[in-house]
Amino acid sequence: MERQSPLFSAFIHLCALLLAAVILAPILWLFIMSISPAADLAAKPLRWWPQTTDFSRYGVLLSTLENSAGAAFTSSLRNSIEVAGMATIAAIALAIPAGWAVSRTPSVGWSLSMVIATYMLPPVALAVPLYMGLSHLGMLNNVFGLALVYLTILAPFTTWLMKSGFDSIPREIESAAMIDGAGLFQTLRIITLPLAAPVVATSSLFAFLLAWDEFFYALLFTSDQRAKTLTVAIADLAGGRVSDYGLIATAGVLAALPPVLIGLVMQRALISGLTSGGVKG
Repeated sequence: MERQSPLFSAFIHLCALLLAAVILAPILWLFIMSISPAADLAAKPLRWWPQTTDFSRYGVLLSTLENSAGAAFTSSLRNSIEVAGMATIAAIALAIPAGWAVSRTPSVGWSLSMVIATYMLPPVALAVPLYMGLSHLGMLNNVFGLALVYLTILAPFTTWLMKSGFDSIPREIESAAMIDGAGLFQTLRIITLPLAAPVVATSSLFAFLLAWDEFFYALLFTSDQRAKTLTVAIADLAGGRVSDYGLIATAGVLAALPPVLIGLVMQRALISGLTSGGVKG
């Protein structure tokens, strides 16, 4: 094997460390803000590490006392999990057959291109018709209604990703299975989907993150804790005359934990998906 020069290896490691620092520094600072007393956050010059650590804000936001900031935050956390989870599951359920159909029938590829083109429209252009539709269905300020709106955002994106994944799977494998007597759904379940597991996991992860971070529609279509999501709840913390930046940072840390945990789980799914499935010999 060709040996790399020590200087080149040192350069690669330096670039990797720099990239890690750029990515992790804001997260580290967010955590430091969450445990810093309010006086340290307003001190000049800025204190990069608090003299005393204060974890009380985590207790405040995780409290379930009625009419407290914690009750509002935990309710919004639950709503975000429900909305993002429902929208992601529905989007993947639609994207798998749609992506496979477009991949195996190139003549209808124009339909996916037209759907993807709707991403060029600004969200505000769709706000009024979506609001009127939800109002007519009685689904305003409802987690199911918000999940339905998110589905319109996620389905085209996940279908495009799934179509790219199916394109990389040879059609001859499916043809061989059908020659052996497997039906269409058996071929998809036993042959195609195991081979497409990495892209299914990737599509699910990106779909969940898109739904988790969405703010505009959640702000328009929700009004109280029955459906308000985390992004809106965090914005509410900064909406008063006096903002507790430490509390906002704490909410940010807690809001980042579910996507991080799901990302770790999906990372394992990506690796297992690469080794699952089979090829007819």
